[in-house]
Parts: sequence; C-alpha cells; structure tokens
Amino acid sequence: MIYGATFASINENLKPKNNKAFLVNPINNESIPVIGISENNLLRVDVLYQDDLWYIADMEEGSINNAVMAITKRHIATPFEINEVEWINLHKLLHKMKQLVDKKETPDGYNLGWNIHKTGGQNVGHAHLHLLARYNDEPLSGKGIRYAFKQANNQRLK
Repeated sequence: MIYGATFASINENLKPKNNKAFLVNPINNESIPVIGISENNLLRVDVLYQDDLWYIADMEEGSINNAVMAITKRHIATPFEINEVEWINLHKLLHKMKQLVDKKETPDGYNLGWNIHKTGGQNVGHAHLHLLARYNDEPLSGKGIRYAFKQANNQRLK
C-alpha cells in the first residue's frame, strides 16, 4: 500500500529488518516499512528486490492483488527525469518484475504504466513504474490503460 509519511530525523530513525526497510516514528516508536529512505520517505511497501538504482516493491491495494512497482532510489518526481543509466537498469529490471508477478500467480495479461503529476493519477511525488497482473475472469478483462480515457464521461470541459 502507498501512504504519506512525515517524520523528523528520517535517517536517524532508519532501522533495517530482513528484506524491508523500516522507519521508526520517534513519537510512539512504531516501526513502519518504507523505501527511498534518504530522499523520499513517502512510499511504505515491502521491498522485494533492489539494485544500486532501483527498488522493486509489492503493490497490493483494493482489488489489485498481484502487482509490483519499480521505484527509483534517487528522488525524482517523474520518469522524465530518469537518466540514461537508470533507463538501462530499468530495462533489465522489467524481467525481474515480471518474474515476481508470475511467481505469485501466472496472469493472462499485464498492464505496465506510469502515473505522472496529479492530473495523471500520481499520488506520490516520486517516480515509480507499475506492473499489474491481469486475469480473464476480471470484470474489466480486455480493458487496457486507455479504456478510462475513451469514456464519454471523460470528455474535457472547454
């Protein structure tokens, strides 16, 4: 799940455990799993894999129960800020992301995408790529990323 977090002295309160990074709230000593500790403390997820530039994290929320995200370690707000080395690494990580999704339950299809800026659906100001598993028995099976945008109720107000 994705949440916002604002705690003082982020780096001083980092406590790594197992495959997760935890932020300890200095007020109540609560451990909260987070990633992007040093520059971005907004994502609270389980880290499934990481390299020098990226985290791969789970992304289960609502009816989404088999999905992962690739999240830059360097704090950047959008994928337009990703440098060449990060893009090359991400290309390699896409295969790892798919393996993690397929390991949980082999899907019938996938959606891969970025949400950029508030209007584009981004609710955390840190670049992250979603890979979502899709299944034939979903009510919206066969509806891709553009489905919502093609609806009559999504016409711009001019």
